Amino acid sequence: MPYDPMSFAVETDRLLLRLWEESDAAGYRELVGERGGDVPTIPEAIDEIRDARESAPGRGIHLLTLRRRGEDEFLGYCGLVVGRASIDEPEIAYELLRSAHGHGYATEAATAVVDAARATGRRRLWATVRSWNAPSFRVLEKLGVRRDHTTTDDRGDIVWNVLDL
Repeated sequence: MPYDPMSFAVETDRLLLRLWEESDAAGYRELVGERGGDVPTIPEAIDEIRDARESAPGRGIHLLTLRRRGEDEFLGYCGLVVGRASIDEPEIAYELLRSAHGHGYATEAATAVVDAARATGRRRLWATVRSWNAPSFRVLEKLGVRRDHTTTDDRGDIVWNVLDL
């Protein structure tokens, strides 16, 4: 791999971002439920978390859970994924529980992940966002991301945003 691996733990002034643990299964289930997906059982969620942990070192990028420093409450996640992009130019992804919205956590976490991506030697990140998701666009704007193009799938428009590192 031509890139250094992304850090498995990142700290900001208010947040601790770390690799998923099996104990995150309940928070993950709540997040999936809030977005309206089929909620996995606890054993299914634990299996997904185990798979993600095992594959993270080989990819060198991953999603990290978010918590306020000094607290154990699961807030959501932020990190890098291949998604619709590539391992060379991955996507930044974030999703927070509704109770964590409106506190600047997504922007704070995403800023830290951009710095972590830069430290891997990558030169560009992507973010794909559904056209209706105004809060995600506000986070991306604060990061200095620019809109690049739009594609459409069976669920509607997808706006491709790019950040040159």
